[in-house]
Amino acid sequence: MDVGRASWITVVVACLIAALLFAINGYTGYAITVTAVGLAAAVNLA
Repeated sequence: MDVGRASWITVVVACLIAALLFAINGYTGYAITVTAVGLAAAVNLA
């Protein structure tokens, strides 16, 4: 695994964790936005 791929995986995982925490705390809009950012980052893994 190269450094670029590892960094994108890190971004996706960080976004998923943040989205989960936002959703648990009731910040729905932020959770949706961070999820969208994570999905956009995941495109780079394909």
